[in-house]
Amino acid sequence: MQTISKASCAMASFPRSTAKSGLCVWPGMKQLCLRKGLPYGLLRFLSIPFKTLWGASRSLKVTQFCTVYNMSSSLQIELVPCLKDNYAYLLHDVDTGTVGVVDPSESRPIIDALSRKNRNLTYILNTHHHFDHTGGNVELKARYGAKVIGSGIDRDRIPGIDIALKDGDKWMFAGHEVLVIETPGHTRGHISFYFPGSGVIFTGDTLFSLSCGKLFEGTPEQMVSSLKKIMALPCDTNIYCGHEYTLSNSKFALSIEPNNEALKNYAAQVAHLRSKGTATIPTTLKMEKMCNPFLRTSSMEIRQSLSIPATADDAEALRVIRQAKDNF
Repeated sequence: MQTISKASCAMASFPRSTAKSGLCVWPGMKQLCLRKGLPYGLLRFLSIPFKTLWGASRSLKVTQFCTVYNMSSSLQIELVPCLKDNYAYLLHDVDTGTVGVVDPSESRPIIDALSRKNRNLTYILNTHHHFDHTGGNVELKARYGAKVIGSGIDRDRIPGIDIALKDGDKWMFAGHEVLVIETPGHTRGHISFYFPGSGVIFTGDTLFSLSCGKLFEGTPEQMVSSLKKIMALPCDTNIYCGHEYTLSNSKFALSIEPNNEALKNYAAQVAHLRSKGTATIPTTLKMEKMCNPFLRTSSMEIRQSLSIPATADDAEALRVIRQAKDNF
């Protein structure tokens, strides 16, 4: 059975991709959305083992996850909470059994998730070198013999790296093409992994829901360039980022753009999800373009709120927004 499983616990009222067929089930909400007709959807639903993860991380307060199936792809994505607020992602190709993990902060949650389904680990994908994204590399590589993949720029900073990639490289995860996009700003060697066939991107700490990463090693100009690369992707792209920061990000975003109706609606939904211990990831590029202040540097309301001149370019606007966020 070819499916794509995304650890998305969004409410049914969240904007979701309409370009791909499938069925979506949100646990505890008793809501079913069928996009290829009721008879077809019910037959496919009954033939698919529905799996839900419960009580994954007390520190994250994520108490339930749901699975979203998309009939056009054989890639499954499972969200795995790590540390205090990190997310790692298990990738499973249904056709070949190939398994990968994106940004394993620590090894134990990944080992537990793999053991529950009696799976091996083939690849470890790192978006950047920070320990909260690579902390599990060495133990996972030793235990499973997995190959570590990361940026060539960070070859000396990513533990156990085997395959070094650069901007524009196309790498294959089983039968899925992966486009490597250099997205520096948070770190100089940061990359994002885009799966065009499945409409998903793993952005690490470059793009969060309603924010972007702190500029530890990069410049505002680099971050603007990186964000514009992501913004050029289809609007229904699902974004899997490295942390559960959405609730706190929403409070800052509302403080500088309080009249943004889409943002107010999204912030209310985010608060509802987090009150129930539900993950807010993945988000969609469409949602972020409407609500994320770091993708809205031309917003006159934001510029007026932060006294950014109308003549300032996007990089200067992002610098001011980032500074305000850091001090919020």
